[in-house]
Amino acid sequence: MGKTTGFIEYVRCDPPLREAAERVQDWEEFHLSIPEAARKEQGARCMNCGVPFCQAGILWEGAPFGCPLHNLIPEWNDMIMSGNWSHALARLLKTNNFPEFTGRVCPAPCERACLCRMYEDAVTIRDNELCVIEKGFELGKVKPRYAPHRSGQKVAVVGSGPAGLAVADQLNHRGHSVTIVEREEHPGGLLTYGIPNMKLPKEIVARRVALMEEEGVTFATGTDASVPQVAQRLLEEYDAVVLCCGAERPRPLGLDVAGVSGVYFAAAYLKAAIQRQQFGIEPEVPTAEGRDVVIIGTGDTAGDCVATALRQGCASVTQLVRRKREDYLDTAGRLPSGYAQEEALALFGQDPRRFSAQVKELLKGEDGTLTAVVTTGGDTLPCQLLIAATGAAGCREDVCRAFGVEVDRTEENSCRTNVDNVFIAGDMRRGQSLVVWAIAEGRAAAAQVDRFLSGYTNLR
Repeated sequence: MGKTTGFIEYVRCDPPLREAAERVQDWEEFHLSIPEAARKEQGARCMNCGVPFCQAGILWEGAPFGCPLHNLIPEWNDMIMSGNWSHALARLLKTNNFPEFTGRVCPAPCERACLCRMYEDAVTIRDNELCVIEKGFELGKVKPRYAPHRSGQKVAVVGSGPAGLAVADQLNHRGHSVTIVEREEHPGGLLTYGIPNMKLPKEIVARRVALMEEEGVTFATGTDASVPQVAQRLLEEYDAVVLCCGAERPRPLGLDVAGVSGVYFAAAYLKAAIQRQQFGIEPEVPTAEGRDVVIIGTGDTAGDCVATALRQGCASVTQLVRRKREDYLDTAGRLPSGYAQEEALALFGQDPRRFSAQVKELLKGEDGTLTAVVTTGGDTLPCQLLIAATGAAGCREDVCRAFGVEVDRTEENSCRTNVDNVFIAGDMRRGQSLVVWAIAEGRAAAAQVDRFLSGYTNLR
């Protein structure tokens, strides 16, 4: 399988990005593609390992190691090398319901586990994955798949993020009738309202939703399941309910924000930006236009906030990172930069990150408007918009109360709750995590729901 000497003959070739100074002027996707011949070479770099750790899907040293979906990576890399796109697509979709999402936003723990990384650069697994699924759509190979029979049993999935979509997709193909209940007006959850368009275009999400609708999944948007009457109706009308509402409760800032305007959590800021830019809605959360912006945090979400603030026309942007700079250096002693940091450098001439720094104090005007922040290093930074990308502390408890579910009650490796026919999956169960983990959670929950309804399951 694969080209035995491929990893020696070919160097890693990452797809180019649009020029930072150009892409920051719009909200369009910034990833470009490489020629098909070059993509085949990237597939040929797969080493045909005796033990492909890229498929492991475990936590190692506190970080994901290998693909949580256990994608059959060496198999479809081999198919890429030979140009057998149909077979590559079939092997990819066997384990991953939505590679068009993970191929764009996953931080690629599979590449962290790639054995090529011991000697050279890892195989471009994530980009190869994206190429396969988009090639499938381009060639008309991604078609509706209809269940051969219907079980007559109904499942309600609350939440249409990656976990909820995965649950619904699996159970629908198994023959159960699935309705996805979504609080917002557009399906997709985090995919729609939490990830900016330049990373994940909303037409990509809409394309998948349309495909699922064609296959028989019903979407009930604008329906808030935290309302007790709605929850009770779902419990009465459906044979099983799966809660996939994410981890929306933000982690406290630890600052006195009473009477201060201009402080927002990242989820609210990004959602407002997407609502304004994609759907023409004018939310209460302001834009960064003309404002000095300070962002607390260092993960992907913080980077998305930086990139969003730049596109909104901020006067300046500073990203405060709690840990010291040395903690982020690669083996060559270099400081890696994400797409957002590259954009800030292009616009303002400097990396927005300040290491070993946190907000110590907020300064405000007489009307309570935020004017500046004081850091733990003693610096005073002008700031009219402070965004906290500090993660989530847990799920929304109002949904749990509406269904009679005890918070943090699920057992390890189980999606069952204290309510007999109610299951839980995704970030709502495991805590804030990656899109790929959410999909894996959804698939696991679907198998447990199917076993509950049918007495057995062939879902994996």
